[in-house]
Amino acid sequence: MARKNEFDYFDSFVKLSEYCCDAAKMLDDVLINFNADTLEEKMKKMHEIEHSADLKGHEITRRLAKEFITPIEREDIVVLVHEIDDITDTIEDVLLHMYMYNVKEIKNDALRFSKLILKSCEELKLVFEEFKNFRKSKDLHDKIIRINKLEEDGDNLYTEAVRKLHMTSKDAIEIMTWTIAFNRLEKCCDSCEEAANIVESIVMKNS
Repeated sequence: MARKNEFDYFDSFVKLSEYCCDAAKMLDDVLINFNADTLEEKMKKMHEIEHSADLKGHEITRRLAKEFITPIEREDIVVLVHEIDDITDTIEDVLLHMYMYNVKEIKNDALRFSKLILKSCEELKLVFEEFKNFRKSKDLHDKIIRINKLEEDGDNLYTEAVRKLHMTSKDAIEIMTWTIAFNRLEKCCDSCEEAANIVESIVMKNS
């Protein structure tokens, strides 16, 4: 029987992934309804999400320091917290880039990316909802594979978007701005896959 005050690491991973979804939803909404005049305000709201995720991560690591027994290895918990936190950081970085480079209009490929990022975060949340059952789950591996496929879609979209940019634009500043932006968007997909891969390695280690 579980102790009454036992800390649930698996539920905490789910909560961290919910912050990723919140950040991804905000990114998608900001890009769809893009307004450069309100971007600074949106950045502050995005930072609130990122800060809340940081606080949750700190809560987990503080609790970890007090625990004698953990459901998976301590090192794996620390790495996983870092990887999930990195997702909200990379999503926030996208808006920060748009603000610093004074972007005025959003390219369609950026909208395609924001949908892909949102889907990746939603799929990752499903992975963490299943993670607590990893010793007997028949679905966890397939959920991880779906995230791997979304990351491949992100790689392909990045290649296509950067090529299109260089073929259609003659403005050096625009090319630089959007090459970096697409790189940051693609990194969001990478971060989701990296977190999913950590889960997979933990499952293999404990099987």
